[in-house]
Amino acid sequence: MSLQIQGVIIECVRGNIADQPDMEAIVNAANAELRTGGGVAGAIHRAAGPELEQECRALAPIRPGQAVISGGHRLPNRHVIHCLGPVYGVDQPSAALLASCYRNALQLAEQQGLASLAFPSISTGVFGYPMAEAAGVAFTTILGELARLKSVRRIRFVLFGEADLDLHQKALQQAAGRAGQGEVR
Repeated sequence: MSLQIQGVIIECVRGNIADQPDMEAIVNAANAELRTGGGVAGAIHRAAGPELEQECRALAPIRPGQAVISGGHRLPNRHVIHCLGPVYGVDQPSAALLASCYRNALQLAEQQGLASLAFPSISTGVFGYPMAEAAGVAFTTILGELARLKSVRRIRFVLFGEADLDLHQKALQQAAGRAGQGEVR
């Protein structure tokens, strides 16, 4: 499913975040030290090769809500934007910190003049953020940033499972409906 809102295509797909060759950048749900981990970070680091972790050493540590950008190395993407989402129930205020991840990632993409980027569902794995709540924060934040975007024309959410995909599609439709925007494509 995809929606076009204010000239930006926002889509939800099922797949592997590390296999998005048509995106200029992908977003890593990173750990504070920007090292290889499990889940999304592990998949991205394995696909990118050890050079990604080497480059990231100089960028770490980051705090919840922050984002930094690196090269894509062996990935098919020019860049990786690394975001440290909040640990749910620990890092407060969780919703504001999660929203900062999305805003900061979009800002970095804009600074680099990127036209497309793909997000995972930040903080919903081992960081424990409830998927439905996180999706609502993500789409509300992104829709709120659309007017400021000049270069970014395509935003993709890459979800691992079918249930997560369905949930994100519904959250996107709800957020677009609240904003009174969106043309389903």
